[in-house]
Amino acid sequence: MGYAAPTPIQELVIEPLMSGADIVGQAQTGTGKTAGFGIPITEMVDARERFAQAIVLTPTRELARQVADELAALCKRTGARVATVYGGARIGPQTRALESGAQIVVGTPGRVIDLLDRGSLRLDRARIVVLDEADQMLDIGFLPDVRRILRATPRSRQTALFTATVPTMIRRLIYSYLREPQWFRVGEESEPVEQVTQRYCEVASRDKLAALMSLLEEDEQTLVFRRTQGDVDWLVNTLGRRRVRAAAIHGGLPQGERNAVMQQFRDGAIKLLVSTNLTSRGIDVPSVANVINYDIPESVEEYVHRIGRTARMGREGAALTFVSEWDLEFFDAIKAHVGDDLQPLELALYQAREAKAAAEA
Repeated sequence: MGYAAPTPIQELVIEPLMSGADIVGQAQTGTGKTAGFGIPITEMVDARERFAQAIVLTPTRELARQVADELAALCKRTGARVATVYGGARIGPQTRALESGAQIVVGTPGRVIDLLDRGSLRLDRARIVVLDEADQMLDIGFLPDVRRILRATPRSRQTALFTATVPTMIRRLIYSYLREPQWFRVGEESEPVEQVTQRYCEVASRDKLAALMSLLEEDEQTLVFRRTQGDVDWLVNTLGRRRVRAAAIHGGLPQGERNAVMQQFRDGAIKLLVSTNLTSRGIDVPSVANVINYDIPESVEEYVHRIGRTARMGREGAALTFVSEWDLEFFDAIKAHVGDDLQPLELALYQAREAKAAAEA
């Protein structure tokens, strides 16, 4: 797969996982956590045994598909099979994948519970459970499902939990379900990756569209974040009327359409993607050059996760945040956390306006 050396988090967690230890892994986004647990899983499962031996839980469908694709690539020469299960898609093909003897299951908690209730999935012989992006899973209300899934697995199982932050709910989950876990941490909590060049631009709300138009580069893949589904659709439609091709992705779209859009973005067929926070966690598109916060993130954690969609796995990337007249409270919190790494940017839009005003004066 082209891996020459482990990333810091991989170097820390692979050996303990291979030895059977329970672990808690904290790392900056984009540091290779999936391979960190995926490589040990690949070594652990036995392709001759046709039942679920490993299960990976993720908070979103998109992340489930991404993790499953990487695990399938890791397992390519072992004969092990990966089944991906999530809501918003037909359950029949997912059930058949399980019945065919998939050894590794990757899914969202809701669909996993559904399959357990139907008897299509059994976890009574699972050897390892991985909770990926655990803090987000709990943020969106999956804690009861996660607890129920863990109770459906053997007490002797190995458990790995990966998270960006460790709030109280995560600590309770760790102390309840992990056995003497080893803790590993790379970087500080809510710390942006170093390769991201961070800029902000003070721009009036009415001027954001013009500012975005002035920034877009035709050949660079750019991810633009907006706050709501309606905001995303408005921006994509408005850009389309200005002959700028952009695609939308948010939770209100059918799953098939979301899958197709993400694949086109990964393939480079779509250069400009406008999204809600749906894609702010875990989604890995290595070629994303720019992240633009059209609407300011409402917390430091949200900011860090959004800008972490660029500068993946050591690559360079750029992040720009628009700061309007209504955003100063959120911006002050972000600036206080990030410090001097977040620098101002003067857009040509305003430079031209100031030059015109000076000439008229």
